[in-house]
Amino acid sequence: MKEQGGHRLPAPASRWSKLLVATLLVAFAGIFMWSQLPSGAYPTDLSRIGAGRPALVLAVDSNYAGGMRVMEFMNAIRGDYADRIDFLVAPLGEADGQAFGRRHEAGDGSVLLFAADGSQVGAAHLPQSEQELRRMLDAALPR
Repeated sequence: MKEQGGHRLPAPASRWSKLLVATLLVAFAGIFMWSQLPSGAYPTDLSRIGAGRPALVLAVDSNYAGGMRVMEFMNAIRGDYADRIDFLVAPLGEADGQAFGRRHEAGDGSVLLFAADGSQVGAAHLPQSEQELRRMLDAALPR
């Protein structure tokens, strides 16, 4: 330690310790941001509706929170149904999503279920639980 004017000053931190702290801060910030991303992206290719496999489509408007809450329910059940149905998102801020919304009268948080041939077999607006989505899927999907 150095002395200056009768006071002891701490030794300056080494460059290595500063670099280590900065690296750790960046790593923790990156991990935190990564953890906040949605778990698994949903395709937005709406041409998959009626392409030989059932599809569950969530209409999402990024200006509202309802669709994102419903997406959390979809995330929770996706693994249980992914082998039997396509999970899709219709972004209402894009042209395809807007056309989908008009055609099916779907707003943010609307969930529409389509059979393999493209016929609509179920719908819910802002389902309140993952169980509500499960009931809709179980009623429409063959086991």
